[in-house]
Amino acid sequence: MLKIMLDAGHGPETLGKRTPDGKMKEFEFNNAVVGFLKDELKNCGVIVLVSHPGDLDIPLYERTTLANKLEVDAFVSIHANAFGSTWNNTTGIETFTYSKASAQSKLLANSIQDALCSITKGKNRGVKQADFAVLRDTKMPAVLVECGFMTNKIEAALLQSRTYRILCAKAIAYAILRWK
Repeated sequence: MLKIMLDAGHGPETLGKRTPDGKMKEFEFNNAVVGFLKDELKNCGVIVLVSHPGDLDIPLYERTTLANKLEVDAFVSIHANAFGSTWNNTTGIETFTYSKASAQSKLLANSIQDALCSITKGKNRGVKQADFAVLRDTKMPAVLVECGFMTNKIEAALLQSRTYRILCAKAIAYAILRWK
């Protein structure tokens, strides 16, 4: 049976991780999508674990250590992107793998990126590589998904909407199920 760990990105009090007007913290989006995604996957028979329950801010090292200890099949970190700290025109969805990613990480990232862009109609910024701790320090396929920009007024409104959050969760769930 497939076992997935979901990570709601940054903790609720992480400095700077919010819309320029302060109306939404990134964690609010991340946590909501993780909740919807968890339900979607469980309804399909997937074992779902979360890296930090509730609104606790768990250090990255503890999140990756837990995923490795539990030997999950994949680690999926959900985020909302930002470009600077003021409103701007940067838009789109992107998915990251580690710079030395496994073939399975790349397959999962491409599956998620394709599904998210197709279902949400968001601009496709592509699959990229980065040296993020949650990608580097996990022993299983791992991806970090950026579902839109908090610093773009149009995308910030989407990120705050229940409908968009559910769409993101459904797209990511579809992609995970298609991947395995």
